[in-house]
Amino acid sequence: MAELRSFFEDLGFTDVATYVQSGNVVFRAKKGDAASLKSEIEAAFERKWGFHSRIMVRDAGWFERLVQDNPYPEVAGEPTKLHAYALEREPTVEETKPLADKCTGPERFEIKGDVLYLHAPDGLGKSVFVNLIPRTLKVPGTARNWRSVLALLEMAGKAGG
Repeated sequence: MAELRSFFEDLGFTDVATYVQSGNVVFRAKKGDAASLKSEIEAAFERKWGFHSRIMVRDAGWFERLVQDNPYPEVAGEPTKLHAYALEREPTVEETKPLADKCTGPERFEIKGDVLYLHAPDGLGKSVFVNLIPRTLKVPGTARNWRSVLALLEMAGKAGG
């Protein structure tokens, strides 16, 4: 993670911090929107390490909305049972329907914009449904448990957005 932090600092970002061994980096950028920062970071990553890696960039406001829009507030106190998938884009209804058809319980999910919220009452380790999400939805994304979501939001606030 120190090397990743250094990579972001070398790109000119400030207040760079990483979160555990998750590949999450919180930073402050002087200019650029999420799309342009994503392109810049992906290109630099490929130059440095010689392979392409999908990068997602979200701002502090996005994390604030993610937490505010949680459709399962009653389980927010059980952070290993509530997960948020940051999706590259909002899925279409046609893309979401097959996933809904396969969600037969005990899990439940809801998609709001480019976030899939998943309540897995038995945890991800025992969930069969969780493995169906990327194969069925076909919209690239990355999942974080609720504890990680809240930690990243707090870090983003300290970085000033």
